[in-house]
Amino acid sequence: ITLCFGAIFFLPDSSKLLSGVFFHHPPSEQRLGGGEEEVVVAAGGGESRQDAAAENLAKIREDHERALREAKETLRKQPDEIQRDIRREKEKVARDSRAGGAQEKGLPHLLFRQPIGAVGGEPADPDVRQKRDKIKQMMQNAWDNYKRYAWGLNELKPVSKQGHSSNLFGSIQGATIVDALDTLYIMEMRDEFAEAKEWVEKHLDFNVNAEISVFEVNIRFVGGLLSAYYLSGEEIFRRKAVELGEKLLAAFNTPTGIPWALLNFKSGIGRNWPWASGGSSILAEFGTLHLEFVHLSHLSGNPVFAEKVMNIRKVLNRLDKPQGLYPNYLNPSSGQWGQNHVSVGGLGDSFYEYLLKAWLMSDKTDEEGKKMYYDAVQSIETHLIRKSSGGLTYIAEWKGGLLEHKMGHLTCFAGGMFVLGADGVSPDLTVHHFELGAEIARTCHESYDRTTMKLGPEAFRFDGGVEAIATRQNEKYYILRPEVIETYMYLWRFTHDTKYRQWGWEAVEALEKHCKVDGGYSGIRDVYANHPSHDDVQQSFYLAETLKYLFLLFSDDDLLPLEHWVFNTEAHPLPVLHKDNEEKEDKSK
Repeated sequence: ITLCFGAIFFLPDSSKLLSGVFFHHPPSEQRLGGGEEEVVVAAGGGESRQDAAAENLAKIREDHERALREAKETLRKQPDEIQRDIRREKEKVARDSRAGGAQEKGLPHLLFRQPIGAVGGEPADPDVRQKRDKIKQMMQNAWDNYKRYAWGLNELKPVSKQGHSSNLFGSIQGATIVDALDTLYIMEMRDEFAEAKEWVEKHLDFNVNAEISVFEVNIRFVGGLLSAYYLSGEEIFRRKAVELGEKLLAAFNTPTGIPWALLNFKSGIGRNWPWASGGSSILAEFGTLHLEFVHLSHLSGNPVFAEKVMNIRKVLNRLDKPQGLYPNYLNPSSGQWGQNHVSVGGLGDSFYEYLLKAWLMSDKTDEEGKKMYYDAVQSIETHLIRKSSGGLTYIAEWKGGLLEHKMGHLTCFAGGMFVLGADGVSPDLTVHHFELGAEIARTCHESYDRTTMKLGPEAFRFDGGVEAIATRQNEKYYILRPEVIETYMYLWRFTHDTKYRQWGWEAVEALEKHCKVDGGYSGIRDVYANHPSHDDVQQSFYLAETLKYLFLLFSDDDLLPLEHWVFNTEAHPLPVLHKDNEEKEDKSK
């Protein structure tokens, strides 16, 4: 009898059957379904109620007899066969639960297909392979020290061997873990990836009463989670990315839809940086959401994310641009530009990057993004790009019509950008864009080579008789930034000129000599000094970007090939949304 009763629980609709057999209601209270059906039954005459009750009793009797038959069949089985059936049933329930996890969060079921190039092969050249292994060891060292001294916190203080938390993330924790996920994956550090995933599952919490930077949380957390999902297929990363994206939507609650820079997750109240030109939003911040938000719509089935970032373009396209340039400040209430300051470095940089990459990520169907990018590059070349008397090409900054002949480390990403976008221009300009990217790479290498430590300063100048040298004390620091190495990686991929690997290896040697400390890797306060003074911060982007780009520089092109992936501005790879794949997905629905 016990076994017969237990067998009922393995029937396909056992909960409904049990409610009918053991918790049977009087005919007048029998529930046939939801909504209108219940109302019809309750309001019907006596005859209809009796007919319905008879049908239900017949169904209950039929289900009960079926349960008894299945129970008798179970009794004839051997114990080990019964155990196998139970195990199979448990496995099916677990599989259904995993597949349904997304639906519980309101997400559509997705058939995961790992994009091409998520894992690459070993370089054939033993010297290249040895150098790549060294870079992986650097990642292992940075990760192990973070785990030892700052696990679960945002970043590591490698000199004092304790955690470091920036106010950019409010009280969200684990920035280094999320930022490093995809680097761990492509370096095939599977144990470390598994422990990072476990921390995300158990501890990554966005229900905080704190103010966060929309830009930083998007590029590091949303970008990191999206990449981890696309590489591994682990559903937890998709759920977390969409959950966080939903919280960021409140930042767009402005008169124009241009988002605030800062957002309190609990109250949903946003504001801008107090120093930003009369309460303006910053071009590089509100312009660096597009890639992630398009992918959030793709993975969630909710078009609102893509709609928010497409609206930003509408606002920008209605505005006049001085000399075709985009100022760094835009007021989210009035929809008008702030002060006329234009930069391809800090405050402006990744806006231009995302115009190009939005076009590439769309499988080159986003014609609006393409036009905005190439029009902007034409204006940048006309008004900002200059050549020093020593022959170094640089990108100056524009302030109210006057040029400041300064170039930031952040601006050095542009060498890679020009090369990446070279095949989208008319054929007569393709070579010119390649040459422009190569010249920017050479200038940025010179900024490294002209320091004592062979690491680049935060900014360098081309005036007063100096070239590619920092002249102000507050511009001489290096905080483990990736932009120069990023450009080397792109130039290597497109040209296979060995000097870019040579320049990258010079950076590896300098990092090991001057930035490596007992507890990890630290930034330096003055790259022109004879002895390093460490700033005691191992930035999360060192693991996300600097080490990843170095690893890719010494990898074959089959690892994250550029025709199938784009990198967000935190070096998190996102797959190109190929048209043929979307058509296949539509047919499978």
